[in-house]
Amino acid sequence: MSGSPAWAAAARDGPLGLRKSWTELLAGRVKKQKYDPEREQKLKDSALQLLRYHQNMNDLLLEVEDPQCKKLCLSKLIDCDSASAASDHSSSFIRSAFRDQASRLGVPVGLLSARVFACSVRQVCLEPSHPVLLSSEQRKKLSSLLEIARHLLAHNMFSRLTFCQELWKVQNSLLLEAVWSLHVHRVVSLQELLQSHPDMQAMTTWLFRNLCALCEQIEMPSPSSDATKAMLSGFVQLLVSSAFPQGSEPRLGEPEKMTRVATDVLQRMLTFALDTLDAGPQVTSAYQAARGWLSAYSGHACCGVIGADSHKRFFSHTLTQILTHRPVLKVSDAIQMQKEWSFAKTCQELTTLYCRVLVMLGPGESVGRLQEVLETQEVNWQYVLSCLSTLVVCFPEAQQLLKDWVASLMAHAFESYHLDSMVTAFLVVRQATLEGPFVFPSYADWFKESFGSSLGYHSCSKKALVFLFKFLSDLVPWEPPRYMQVHIFHPPLVPSKYHSLLTDYISLAKTRLVDLKVSVENLGLYEDLSSSGDVAEPQRQAMQDVEKAIMVFEQTGKIPMPVLEASIFRRSYYLSRFLPALLTPRVLPEVPDSRAAFIETLRRANKIPSSLYDAYCQACATAEEKQPEDATPGKRPEPDQAEQPLGLLTAALEELRALMTDPTQYDVMSAQVAVISERLSAALGHNSDDSSLRRSKIQLNVLNPTLQRQDQAVVDLLLTAFCQNLMAASSFVPPERQSPWAVLFVRILCGHVIFPAVLSRLCQLLYHQGPSLGAPHVLGLAALAVHLGESKSMLPEVDPGVLAPAGSLCVPEFLNSLLTCCTRESLLFCMKFCTAAISYCLCKFSTQPHAALQNCLSPGLIKRFQFIMLRVFSEARTPCPPEHTESLSWRPSNLPPADWQSAALSLWRWSSFQELLKEKEFYLTYRDWVQLELEIQPEVDILSDTERHDFHQWAIYEHFLPAPSALGGCDGDLEAAFTVLVSELMDFYQSSRSYNHSPDSDLVLGGRTGNEDILSRLQEMAVDLELDQGSSASYGCSASQSQILFRLFRRRLHALAKGHSTATSLRRQRELLICKRLLLRLPPSVLMGSPQTRQPVSPNCEEFFNLVNSELRNSCCHGSVLTHDITMHFFRGLLNVCFRSEDPALVANLTLTECQSKCPIILTSALLWWSSLEPVLCSRWKKCYQGALPRELQRLQEAREFASSLLSGSASPAPSPAWISAAALHFATREVRTENVRVHLKRLDYERKELLIFLLFFSLMSLLSSYLTQQDTAEHLKAMDICAEVLVYLGRRKVSWLVLFQLTETDAELGHLLHLAPDQHTRLLPFAFYRLLSYFSEDAIIKEEAFLHVAVDMYLKLMQLFVDGETRTVLPQASKRLKLQGSPVQLITEARTFLLQLIPQCPKQHFSNMRELLAGREDCDPEMSTVLLQRWQAGPSFDLYQEPHLF
Repeated sequence: MSGSPAWAAAARDGPLGLRKSWTELLAGRVKKQKYDPEREQKLKDSALQLLRYHQNMNDLLLEVEDPQCKKLCLSKLIDCDSASAASDHSSSFIRSAFRDQASRLGVPVGLLSARVFACSVRQVCLEPSHPVLLSSEQRKKLSSLLEIARHLLAHNMFSRLTFCQELWKVQNSLLLEAVWSLHVHRVVSLQELLQSHPDMQAMTTWLFRNLCALCEQIEMPSPSSDATKAMLSGFVQLLVSSAFPQGSEPRLGEPEKMTRVATDVLQRMLTFALDTLDAGPQVTSAYQAARGWLSAYSGHACCGVIGADSHKRFFSHTLTQILTHRPVLKVSDAIQMQKEWSFAKTCQELTTLYCRVLVMLGPGESVGRLQEVLETQEVNWQYVLSCLSTLVVCFPEAQQLLKDWVASLMAHAFESYHLDSMVTAFLVVRQATLEGPFVFPSYADWFKESFGSSLGYHSCSKKALVFLFKFLSDLVPWEPPRYMQVHIFHPPLVPSKYHSLLTDYISLAKTRLVDLKVSVENLGLYEDLSSSGDVAEPQRQAMQDVEKAIMVFEQTGKIPMPVLEASIFRRSYYLSRFLPALLTPRVLPEVPDSRAAFIETLRRANKIPSSLYDAYCQACATAEEKQPEDATPGKRPEPDQAEQPLGLLTAALEELRALMTDPTQYDVMSAQVAVISERLSAALGHNSDDSSLRRSKIQLNVLNPTLQRQDQAVVDLLLTAFCQNLMAASSFVPPERQSPWAVLFVRILCGHVIFPAVLSRLCQLLYHQGPSLGAPHVLGLAALAVHLGESKSMLPEVDPGVLAPAGSLCVPEFLNSLLTCCTRESLLFCMKFCTAAISYCLCKFSTQPHAALQNCLSPGLIKRFQFIMLRVFSEARTPCPPEHTESLSWRPSNLPPADWQSAALSLWRWSSFQELLKEKEFYLTYRDWVQLELEIQPEVDILSDTERHDFHQWAIYEHFLPAPSALGGCDGDLEAAFTVLVSELMDFYQSSRSYNHSPDSDLVLGGRTGNEDILSRLQEMAVDLELDQGSSASYGCSASQSQILFRLFRRRLHALAKGHSTATSLRRQRELLICKRLLLRLPPSVLMGSPQTRQPVSPNCEEFFNLVNSELRNSCCHGSVLTHDITMHFFRGLLNVCFRSEDPALVANLTLTECQSKCPIILTSALLWWSSLEPVLCSRWKKCYQGALPRELQRLQEAREFASSLLSGSASPAPSPAWISAAALHFATREVRTENVRVHLKRLDYERKELLIFLLFFSLMSLLSSYLTQQDTAEHLKAMDICAEVLVYLGRRKVSWLVLFQLTETDAELGHLLHLAPDQHTRLLPFAFYRLLSYFSEDAIIKEEAFLHVAVDMYLKLMQLFVDGETRTVLPQASKRLKLQGSPVQLITEARTFLLQLIPQCPKQHFSNMRELLAGREDCDPEMSTVLLQRWQAGPSFDLYQEPHLF
């Protein structure tokens, strides 16, 4: 206060006209008078008494806020220097004033102060500048009032109840912010204020009106926006905690009225918001208020003082209110209109509200609440179904919950024939399928699964069938055509006796489709029956079918199955729609494109009528004649409208990128991604939800990936947008704090038919163009790979052809297979890509790094990164202290190409990453290292030859060899390292990973330096193992490297299924070829094995003998000999072993003697290659021992000399053993002219009969080889002549040769011959037997008792060969190449005729063992078996035919 007016006038008009202030007067009196404490106190009391009788309480409270007044009245009125003391004195003064006034009026001081303060608050709120907010001046005044009120409350001088009551009397003047300030400053709480209102309805209306006004201000920019949001949040928390108190009962002291008021306000606000949104998104004050209120449902606005139980009950109640808001739509309306309620077509504010409510409840509770509401209340189907779409789109885990719910609904419907459950199930399924196949299986798939088998819901009884078809029939007037087409083309499985129910429904549905002008016959081959789009025009649908069929044909090289099925079962559509669309006349390109190849394939398969194809060719020729000179052949003009959908897609992608830079817009990204999905379908020009392609395995041609021009444009746009979005989002926040835009974006790629094209484009970028990609592309594609891996369980597998010959790959493994390290550039690109992918994955999922790497990336990619780091950075090979940082930074802008190496090293040294590498699935094992190292092309390697050699030495001998096997090492076992290296070499040379591999080239081993480097390591290991073997042989230590090697060969060959099919045979031949060539690259001592411990010491060749007898023998192209290289390798090894022994001749003789009984083909091979083998053997032996060859080698030498002398005319006795001499003679006759063979063979008349038998055997093998190897006619006739001559000489000397066709392993004299011929030759002996039929002696065959037995056995085996198809490998090829007459059937007919003529001529004793011979084989030729058994049982007078004529 400034004093009374009288005092001011006296001061102004006093003596001398001086004007002194009240402060100066007091100061003067203090100086003139002595200090007297008693007088001072009296003066103060007098002043206070004067003020008490002249004060106005309302003016007093308003006046104290003025700083100047406060300074005068409260600071200078009393003598005090302390600010706190001044405050105490002012408060004391106000308390005294209220006490005096209350005493004078006779009312309680609390009541007086409450009324005064209510009146003061009203005065502050007068003349508001805003319906609910205070101005800055008003806030200052109210702040001072609130400070005094709190002081009075502290001294129990303020009645809250009276204050609230007084305020409500002037509620029309109250501003909501003033009420909020009372609550914030703890003068009176909102609960107390609202509870004190006398009229609940009026208070509800006042609060609703003010909240609407407050919500209008939420999104308006203003200095007080934060305070506005805090106010709204506070009111929401109050209302929620009051409407849904913690626990089942209301809180103590809180009236039931407050609960009803809060509930009513919340319901009115939500109803207002929903009604406003229903009216349309118009920019009005009501629309702004609705948006502001819906923002209050976010987690940060609703959380705080509210308990978890209240929180969840509130959102559960909110969901119920939404679902039941104005239930005016019928089920029939929902069936007709639900396609308009998909996620993409629902307004953004509503989907955001759904997301916020569903996030708070969780998918499980949300589905449960949906189920409960649908069972107990009338619902608004639009809100129910749009909420369902939001649930399945934004919460992948809800998909299975929905499937389970639908299954329970269907089970309940057919158990109790409950129609409501049936309706709910169908609506739920159809709504979920609207969101695409990646979100939920198509409606066609669900309908087939539910009703298309004997296990369907309807299969329990006739009543269930009637219930189903009654329900489907009731749907017909309302449902869209798509669903009726599904029911027609995938009808329920119905027993035949109830088939009339199905036919009646199909007739009804077809009638309805006719009314809707939708043709069932014109349904496209690839048309998605569950799509929500309109039915396409027949011509347009046919063009879409053609484009998709060509796309599938490009990927598979085969006619698509839907096309084949249509050509048979839907011939009308195929001929009238599909083929005319396919055979549209055009100018044919010079190089046939995919369309031309597809048409040609259909023509060869007789799927195009010749008249239609001729007309097409004629039309194309006419079009070519009319073609303008500047036109491009094969190119069709594109309509102008084709660019419009792509432009809309581009605009939608740009809008999404704009949202990346605004964190406040994260909530709308889901809706924007849904818009992109819609635009993508339009840009593709065909249905993007083709479930048949989605479920099938994706086949790609990795070596030559191709895309259609339109698909490539769309894919490039999507991939570019993803990379740009990633860079934009990462420039603001790290990956772990970004919105789930990337996951939603990847779902678009995976849920459309464009996904195969995406993979093809990734194949082009990563496999073919990787080194040329810039840093943004590498970062973006790496992040895309992470998110594709995150969704791998829902993606189809990929068959990349040559990259995975064993089968298909999951998407992460496929992407890893596209990364190669063969050149310097590709290795550096792999380093960049792996660094980016791993870093992004660890940052994006920083809370669970191990699970992220395991689920999102292929372990192969992690191993590849380790391989690159160890190979490129020498510092990575030595342990270094890890960098202990809390997290890995992800800053794409700081990763220029020059800094990739430092980024890779930082990731490598990160302690958390090193810990992750200790997980078993991420170990870089020795086998992994070998696989990756084999891909390197040395001529373009990042390492020099010396560096590469040093790296190999470190990796094998320092890193992997001593490492424990549990960590991927070899436990110090050189044999294990040797085995792995051999195995991986064999795998590599058979796979497309071999960089000199091409699909049409022959197998080439070790053709380049890269192979030589690894082979050099293998040879080094072999030498080390041989040295170890030599030092440990005397102690009987571990197996030699030869045993290790042959065990590996045996295991790999055994893993290949044995069989006579061409494919199996080729696989085994390829595997065996690699085995042999590896043997040739290793020291020849490997073939000898470890020395035996017995005396005299000799090599142990058992393993090599087994390989020869079981495998190499069957790959012989010459019939009875091994190839020259392996033969020479064996004898070089034999010489090496002999030279290291004490008795070389004895070792050689023992080894070769063992060959005669265990592996005779080695000796026959030596005879064939003797001309080149003998000089080497003689030279090396003489250099070391100056003596003659060992005795067994001399036998071979003598056999060759015998054959040479016989052909030169100076015959000498054949040396023993006879089979070796016969082999030498057989090989010698192959070198002379055909006309001289007979002359030379005449000199054998005096040779032992064994020699002739063995010679006939080798001649038979040569005859069969001439058929199998398709030699020329002269060689074949020469082999026939030799066989004939030998038969003549055997017949002349009365020597039986039939034993050659009855060879067994147990035959002591001739059993070893089975080891001299391939198994195929032995199986084909029946063919040779009947080919030589004309050379048999008639008298001999009738007289020889065993002939009939052998002839019948050969005939039955020939029949079995025909059944097994093996005769095709001989006769058709031979007949064509050698110009022979006959076929398998003709040969069998001749053999049968011969036997039927022979049987009557043979005595009865020739049939003695016929029943045993026919046992189990009577079905081969029942008539022949009957004749033979009748002849065996008949008497002497039995005569089947008249006198036979055998020849």
